[in-house]
Amino acid sequence: MTHGNIQLLGDTLAKAKAEDRAALIAYLPAGFPTVDGGIAAIKAAFEGGADVVEVGLPHSDPVLDGPVIQTADDIALRGGVKIADVMRTVREAHEATGKPVLVMTYWNPIDRYGVERFTEELAAAGGAGCILPDLPVQESALWREHADKHGLATVFVVAPSSKDERLATITAAGSGFVYAASLMGVTGTRESVGAEAADLVRRTRAATADGRTLPVCVGLGVSNAVQAKEVAAFADGVIVGSAFVKRLLDADDETAGLAAVRDLAAELAEGVRRDQ
Repeated sequence: MTHGNIQLLGDTLAKAKAEDRAALIAYLPAGFPTVDGGIAAIKAAFEGGADVVEVGLPHSDPVLDGPVIQTADDIALRGGVKIADVMRTVREAHEATGKPVLVMTYWNPIDRYGVERFTEELAAAGGAGCILPDLPVQESALWREHADKHGLATVFVVAPSSKDERLATITAAGSGFVYAASLMGVTGTRESVGAEAADLVRRTRAATADGRTLPVCVGLGVSNAVQAKEVAAFADGVIVGSAFVKRLLDADDETAGLAAVRDLAAELAEGVRRDQ
């Protein structure tokens, strides 16, 4: 039986904590700008200083993603990206770096592909787990059974609207970390949204029972070192997606795009340190 890298993910987050910093988690979609280009971009993010990378499984209706990631997903889908390409992306990125690589995906593609097959292939590729933004925790038993069997993390997403009772259910069922989603600069002022995210992290930690210490990582529309530092003050990990994708979209060619990804990762890695 193949075993995934949930342990590597846990060790990586623990190491960041021991170094008094938040972990830097980068998100990049598979197949964008091409399958090979996407793999190269993930390696560049790791080279720049990312601790963990989430590989997006492109979806035709990414309801929770903004326009930048939707554009990248469209490019990947027009290029014909398949789940096999996502698995190859995970495998090659992990083998090249030894770092934890997760898949972020909506539930529908996994459901169609088959839970057993998906978890087995992800573990065989060296994947650390899955972030499942639209899978209700109440309907996750089948997924979790197979994920546990194959040593994969199940990362659920919480939002400021999540009630404490739901947070308790999610922290009991989830593994790896909890993805706290909020929006920076969209609702109200930046300061109030930062406060809302900090409150969500505090409530999620308070809801984590049985002495478990499940890290809480925040995806907040962070795009620069100043914002990363702000979030690192209260979160275990800082998740950055659109800013990386935008660097690739804006680049004149692939070489420039990879350099831009590497530079952004280095800038953000500096920002997540708490000792400055």
